[in-house]
Amino acid sequence: MESFTENAIKIIGGIPFGRAMSYKAVATLAGNPRSARTVARILHSMTAKYGLPWHRVVDSRGRIAFRDAAAAEEQRRLLEAEGVRLKADGSIEEEFLLR
Repeated sequence: MESFTENAIKIIGGIPFGRAMSYKAVATLAGNPRSARTVARILHSMTAKYGLPWHRVVDSRGRIAFRDAAAAEEQRRLLEAEGVRLKADGSIEEEFLLR
């Protein structure tokens, strides 16, 4: 049986180009819908090791979750480079979100 972390890594790694998924959706698919913060920690600690597409993971409202302006802008730039459209309020257009 795979661990929550192993499942989350596979799910994040499988988010298709041009799509995004919330931390909660990743946590739910990985087996624990209450572990969205754990997904954030997994991204923080394992992105480099596993080459995870960290920029494709957003908050439950479909928004970039970074408070740091430079990191938020980097995520926006990477998403838009994949064709993901964002609304004026900064949230991702619904058609680009996987639920």
